[in-house]
Amino acid sequence: MIELQDTGELRDPIVIAAFEGWNDAGESASSVVQHLAQVWEAEVVAAVDPEDYYDFQVNRPQVLTVDGRRTIRWPTTRVLLARNTPLGRDVLLVLGIEPSVRWRTFAGDLLDYLLARDAQLLVVLAGLLADVPHTRPIPVSISSEDTVLLEGNEEIERSTYEGPTGIVGVLSDEGRQQDLPTLSCWAAVPHYAGGPPSPKASLALLGQLEELLDCVIDDSALTEAARAWERGVDDLASTDEEVADYVRQLEEAQDTAELPEASGDAIAKEFERYLRRRDDGSPRG
Repeated sequence: MIELQDTGELRDPIVIAAFEGWNDAGESASSVVQHLAQVWEAEVVAAVDPEDYYDFQVNRPQVLTVDGRRTIRWPTTRVLLARNTPLGRDVLLVLGIEPSVRWRTFAGDLLDYLLARDAQLLVVLAGLLADVPHTRPIPVSISSEDTVLLEGNEEIERSTYEGPTGIVGVLSDEGRQQDLPTLSCWAAVPHYAGGPPSPKASLALLGQLEELLDCVIDDSALTEAARAWERGVDDLASTDEEVADYVRQLEEAQDTAELPEASGDAIAKEFERYLRRRDDGSPRG
């Protein structure tokens, strides 16, 4: 890690991380961290040395003009510190690109840095392409291997997935090995509309963060973008009968699978979220 700014002592910090690439369908997860960095006015405090982990022929550096001067922006993973949060505690935001090489060392170095700042919780965000309709709420699954987290929240489940993984899986496993409570939130992005951006999936992840952290986060920009995105996919479906038929099949399958009590729980959760926003005075979108 390259420390760019001394963070000093942090207030009971938590970590929220997302990585562009295989784990970021529709850029749904990375967009959430970018959104949090903006609304919480986060500042970059550290970065991973890109020479150690990235293939620059795969992730090429970019030439930018900053304050009238030409500069190179290298692809890497950065850590941002947000002190202006509604949680009453500091948040370290990790935003990066899935590394090309040395994943175990990458995860270990990143966790060492976070634990040295007394990180209390790691929340990893991700998105995957799935057979879900864009017209329904985006499903978000939450998993953890931490016993305390599993016992403290009925929505968190132990993952049963077996198969290829990405850097979020490696980082989560490293967190478990270093006794850092860790959980993963995965948004299911409609595969027929999976090109970036996917603001409705980002909004679903953000809403899940609000539930997990018991806070209100300004989501007005994402809400507007999600509405525009859904209208755009509606327009696509209206001009392609095959897409329209497929969407109807997905809607029927999802509606059949959801039990009435599950729908009732979803309505109750949305109402609770509305009440939190009303009491907080934040935009409701």
